[in-house]
Amino acid sequence: MRPRPRRSLVVPALLCALVALGGPPTLSRGADGPEASAEVARLFEEASAATQRYEAGRKAVGVQKAKARKMERLLARERRAIAVLHNDLGRIARAQYRSGGDIPLTAQMLLSDKPEELMHGQRAVWQADLALNNAVGKSRRAEKKLADGQREATAQWHSLQERNVQLAHLKKSIASKLEQAQWELQGEADRSVTAGQCRGAVRLEQPKFRATRAWVPPVGKYALSAGFDSAGERWAHRHTGQDFAVDIGTPVRAAGAGRVVSVSCGGAFGIEVVVRHPGGYYTQYAHLAAVTVDQGDKVRTGQWLGQSGTTGNSTGPHLHFEVRLTPYLGSGVDPVKWFAERGVRL
Repeated sequence: MRPRPRRSLVVPALLCALVALGGPPTLSRGADGPEASAEVARLFEEASAATQRYEAGRKAVGVQKAKARKMERLLARERRAIAVLHNDLGRIARAQYRSGGDIPLTAQMLLSDKPEELMHGQRAVWQADLALNNAVGKSRRAEKKLADGQREATAQWHSLQERNVQLAHLKKSIASKLEQAQWELQGEADRSVTAGQCRGAVRLEQPKFRATRAWVPPVGKYALSAGFDSAGERWAHRHTGQDFAVDIGTPVRAAGAGRVVSVSCGGAFGIEVVVRHPGGYYTQYAHLAAVTVDQGDKVRTGQWLGQSGTTGNSTGPHLHFEVRLTPYLGSGVDPVKWFAERGVRL
């Protein structure tokens, strides 16, 4: 219930709200709602898909990066092993030179006092040379294999990074279009409020949502803002409900099963829906940009009632939610405490 806002939108929060709700609304066949509502719904879906692809790509980059680092460590270990083998080769070569240098083996045997020992030592040298050559060859093959694998992993890493850059541009483009569609939706809502005529329900296909409790918060992802009975210059007396900070177009759902007793436009609350629940309580959903139900409709827990907006006296996009003892203003109770008594923590 505040002066009219303009142009303030936080798209990332909108994307989080979408994921938490389990997916975006989609326009059902034969829908009779405004085009802007359908466009917001469609862009919600595209933004969600792009976000999921981006996150999957980011995780894949991390996996490839870890793989490349592991290969670097293996290569370093292999290089150290090869260096040790090369040192051993040099030592053997120097020992051979000291024991006879380049004198032919036959001459060494003729000059030696113990030719049998010389032959035995020479065989040991030949065996050492063979073992060393085999080890060097094996290490070089392993190094080549690791280097090939590292090149492949690095190429994949760079490819994934490029893909993520493209997805980031896609997300930015969708977010820009989404913001424009949201304000078009809000514009349609404002015209309805000004005319005092509701446009009727926008028939959006409901997601497969099964409430595990009798009561749920009216939006899936949110930040609590103005609370019940809080004071402020924005209200004539004190705040009569609980505000949920969400973006334009965020699906607003029934807090519990019941029946729609009123759908109205105009006044301080803008476009609003009131639902009667078994047990005598009523819930109100205000400042909407569109509604998805008509008066008299029976609703289930979690069913979408509309899309959030900033109609009426509102400084920015949010949902004004009330729990009442009657359908009328002035009979409200604290929604936070009311939900807590029913096992729902806001």
